[in-house]
Amino acid sequence: MPHVRVSGTAWSFEQGAEHDCILRAGLGAGIGLSYECNSGGCGGCKFELLEGEVDELWPEAPGLSPRDHAKGRRLACQCRARTDLVIKMRGGDEFLPAFRPQRMQATLERRREVTHDISEFSLRTREAARFLPGQYAMLRLADGQAVRAYSMSNLANDEGLWQFWIRKCSGGRFTPGLFDLPAGSQVTLDGPYGLAHLRPDSPRDVVCIAGGSGISPMLSIARGVAADPAMAGRKVHFFFGARTRADLCGAEELEALAGAGFTYQAALSGAAGSGWTGPTGFIHEVVDQQLGGRLADHECYLGGPPAMVEAVTRMLLLERKVPATQVHFDRFF
Repeated sequence: MPHVRVSGTAWSFEQGAEHDCILRAGLGAGIGLSYECNSGGCGGCKFELLEGEVDELWPEAPGLSPRDHAKGRRLACQCRARTDLVIKMRGGDEFLPAFRPQRMQATLERRREVTHDISEFSLRTREAARFLPGQYAMLRLADGQAVRAYSMSNLANDEGLWQFWIRKCSGGRFTPGLFDLPAGSQVTLDGPYGLAHLRPDSPRDVVCIAGGSGISPMLSIARGVAADPAMAGRKVHFFFGARTRADLCGAEELEALAGAGFTYQAALSGAAGSGWTGPTGFIHEVVDQQLGGRLADHECYLGGPPAMVEAVTRMLLLERKVPATQVHFDRFF
């Protein structure tokens, strides 16, 4: 099997048959390689090939700019080692996996409809489900044609239960097949991954801001706060943005967490219709109106469509001057 060495470091690892790319082989070996989306979109895993040959899985991945192509840069999440390699790649302790990701076979136990286009998928592995609240896993169907990243909504457990809230994308390459799977079907699960996980050591109260299926990792974060004795007394402000009332979800699950210090606020950005008493407008506007200058006193977690995450981060970082180390999200495209 090909051997990969990271120039200028003591890091080296092998890319075995169980790993479909350089990045996941390195993380699986417990090495802190730089990454974020794990899907070719963010460019967080760029590297320079110094020696050896690779197979590029997606040469047109948007994570590489024309300048990157001109300089011969590649994405570790979109390359497989064909021979032994020497690469130059950023890394650090902040990327070290708390739980080394592994590839497992999972059985679909059930699909529960949450909204008209979002369903909760419950998968079961023989291995224990080991992950941090807010992390994600890569799912691959039996045909092996595509792999996608989805965030878990539940908490780690010994029973091997992995739950995901996933939105069906019309015309997509992956979700139509996923939504058509009958119970008992096999799915390959590779994880956990992700850096936007709960920071239980932070003394600050928590803000969760979600939109669409981005509610999945935010549910995990909120559940993690509620389940951790070390975070007792920590307040959680949970905001969920939707277009219409038909897109609202998670109220029942969040009510189970309700108690002292937990607040939930939904907002509609589209037509609210009669009977709606909650706020309207984009969710970043609602968060700003309700917490405003106090946001810098919180640990902020985000999950949702790219446009929403961009608007929220702009408000937090530029307008409210929240330190970047207190804003946590994994970029997906």
